[in-house]
Amino acid sequence: MLKAIVTGYSSGIGKAVCEELEQNNYHIIKLVSRLEDLQAVEKEIQEVLKDCDINLLVNCAGLGIFQPHEEISLVKIKELIDINLTAPIILSNLCLRSLKKTHGSIINITSVEATKHSKFSALYTATKSGLRDFGLCLFEELRKSGVRVTSINPDITDTDFFNDLQFKPSSKQDTYLLPQTIATAVIQVLQAKGVITDLTIRPQKFEIKKG
Repeated sequence: MLKAIVTGYSSGIGKAVCEELEQNNYHIIKLVSRLEDLQAVEKEIQEVLKDCDINLLVNCAGLGIFQPHEEISLVKIKELIDINLTAPIILSNLCLRSLKKTHGSIINITSVEATKHSKFSALYTATKSGLRDFGLCLFEELRKSGVRVTSINPDITDTDFFNDLQFKPSSKQDTYLLPQTIATAVIQVLQAKGVITDLTIRPQKFEIKKG
């Protein structure tokens, strides 16, 4: 059975990715350390890799803040950068030797915001575009090793990501994505004969609900 580490596994896209992977012969290793606690994450990864090598790392955990930049607290700025950008970079670093042994894959779930520029999204976009560019550069570094690296950039997706935000997906079905759509894309990326390095998925129409 193949082994995968998936962050953000408890809900939304991460949960859907885990369910899809389990149906495709993957055992999911669920980290219990908080991603902001890098020492704890490092120790846990080292313990995991003592017993086995992994075939897949899916960096799926993420937070969103969409406000005027001067209104965001320094604590929140650090939290967003730690979870959206620093943690995936650290996890990739810790898992790479194992992934090279298995010729495995890294899949970073970024955001459509990594591909464009939106009002009140400066911080979020910085973290997600940073993660996307990290993945694209890392692929070039790892091509000879056989490790595949992919950035998946979903548009607005119907998850609890929006619970604490000032907007949410519209109720019209053609204006948002489902977590299962992203999970299916993960499997398609893994099964592709070449390497899909960058994949943006969008609903046909755009509409959001305020409040």
